[in-house]
Amino acid sequence: MINKNDYIFGLRAIIEAIEAGRDIDKVLIRKDLAGGDLSRELLHKIKEYGIPSQRVPLEKLNRITMKNHQGAIALLSAVPYHSLEQLLPTLYEEGAMPFFVMLDGVTDVRNFGAICRTAECAGADAVIIPERGSATPNADAMKTSAGALMHLPVCRVSSLKEAISYLQQSGVTVIGASEKADKTYTDVPCTGPVAIVMGAEDTGLSPEVIRSCDYLASIPILGSIGSLNVSVAAGIMTYEVVRQRLAAGFRPE
Repeated sequence: MINKNDYIFGLRAIIEAIEAGRDIDKVLIRKDLAGGDLSRELLHKIKEYGIPSQRVPLEKLNRITMKNHQGAIALLSAVPYHSLEQLLPTLYEEGAMPFFVMLDGVTDVRNFGAICRTAECAGADAVIIPERGSATPNADAMKTSAGALMHLPVCRVSSLKEAISYLQQSGVTVIGASEKADKTYTDVPCTGPVAIVMGAEDTGLSPEVIRSCDYLASIPILGSIGSLNVSVAAGIMTYEVVRQRLAAGFRPE
């Protein structure tokens, strides 16, 4: 059940929330919402600010609230989103060695929260997620992260492919975790600026992301089960970065 503090309802209220800079995960819009002035303005704002939206049946909106939602409900993020294009230059200016964890289609909020907890403990600078097809930092993710999401920036991007390209052009090596990789995770260099990409629970990395990575790395599986839980795999990959950096004498301040 969604807590009443986790959403805003009503066309004008949502528009004002967007203009005020509230961090919104998604706007749910009634499938047959009529094209009035306010609804057109809301759709324009959603597009202008790059906010994900979804057309849903009236019944879904009514399950969230029976108050006069006017056919639209905005689900709020539990934490503010950060801009990757602002965060990365700041890290370089501060003399940091950028370290990101990027999630390609991880949809389970418990996995998301667990990955964020590990990433924060490992000293990652941010978790990067796509606008669509991803778990988001809601209350459940916050709980599973054991509070890590209060300290770890989350960057939401419109395109993982474009985000990877931006990172690469900025000197960041992008390593995708894939069971199909020829190299094992200990054989790829992680001492410089790096982003680790973890794929979806069921399908792994998308083909587009696989083609974009600088390296693909696998984790050896010696048992009968074919793959690890994504949060466990993320922990192994993330702490390989820590291991290599410590071995190279890198000590974050």
